[in-house]
Amino acid sequence: MANNGTRAAKLADRIRVIVAETLKTRVKDPRLGFVTITDVRITGDLRDATVFYTVYGNEDERAESAAALESAKGVLRTEVGRQTGVKHTPSLTFVADAIPEGARNIEELLAKVAVSDAAVREAAATAAYAGEPDPYKAPREDDDEFDEALDDAAAADPADPAGTEDA
Repeated sequence: MANNGTRAAKLADRIRVIVAETLKTRVKDPRLGFVTITDVRITGDLRDATVFYTVYGNEDERAESAAALESAKGVLRTEVGRQTGVKHTPSLTFVADAIPEGARNIEELLAKVAVSDAAVREAAATAAYAGEPDPYKAPREDDDEFDEALDDAAAADPADPAGTEDA
């Protein structure tokens, strides 16, 4: 026997196809706009199915399509029960999918980022270094003089090479 999760996934996929085909062929509600069934999720006990959909159009068309789906829920559930042959036909709950709004939000954010990247690129083209062109420390020339003084002190007193003995 198949895993219950596998069975639920197969039934959810079958419900998605049945609902989409039934909306296309049997439901003749003029309020129903361009509806796309995006996903169906079913509970583990196979009793409740959540049908996610999107509607192409403005906010009024979305509200009208939602009302049309609610009024066609009985026809759709009957068709799901008839075509799936399960012992208990799952109840259908329609939820507007948030994917299009999320995608639109991401596209707006990417457009803002592109504008700010262009501004940074433009500023970088005319920018100059804040400090010296070579920011790495180079050995100072007077370090050679200090080394020579240490060498002279070591030569004067071989017991104290650093010349630190107090007199």
